[in-house]
Amino acid sequence: MSGKTLADISSGPDWVLYLVTALFAALSLLLLLGKGSWLIAGYNTAPREEKQRYDEKRLCRVTGGGMAVLSALLALMTIWEEQLPAEFAGVFAAAAVLVAAAVILLANTVCKKR
Repeated sequence: MSGKTLADISSGPDWVLYLVTALFAALSLLLLLGKGSWLIAGYNTAPREEKQRYDEKRLCRVTGGGMAVLSALLALMTIWEEQLPAEFAGVFAAAAVLVAAAVILLANTVCKKR
């Protein structure tokens, strides 16, 4: 432990973190409402036949749920950057990878029509 906090290793103005957090939260809410399928990479460019194999509303909600988890972690980091140790940046990166893997797994299983 180096004793440094996230604020010590952060560069740039704090308002940028608040803006990004608010943007993530807004996009997460849009997806959780079952809208915004045009935000999902791969789905928005898929041919019509491929899109018909997925439950669009469920896909949006799964993606929105993953984004909500990332939004919450980002909000935690933004609000408590003075108290959280610098190592939490690595925790956030690992969590982001795990959330992305979970969303991909769920999108390819529970979101497919049977």
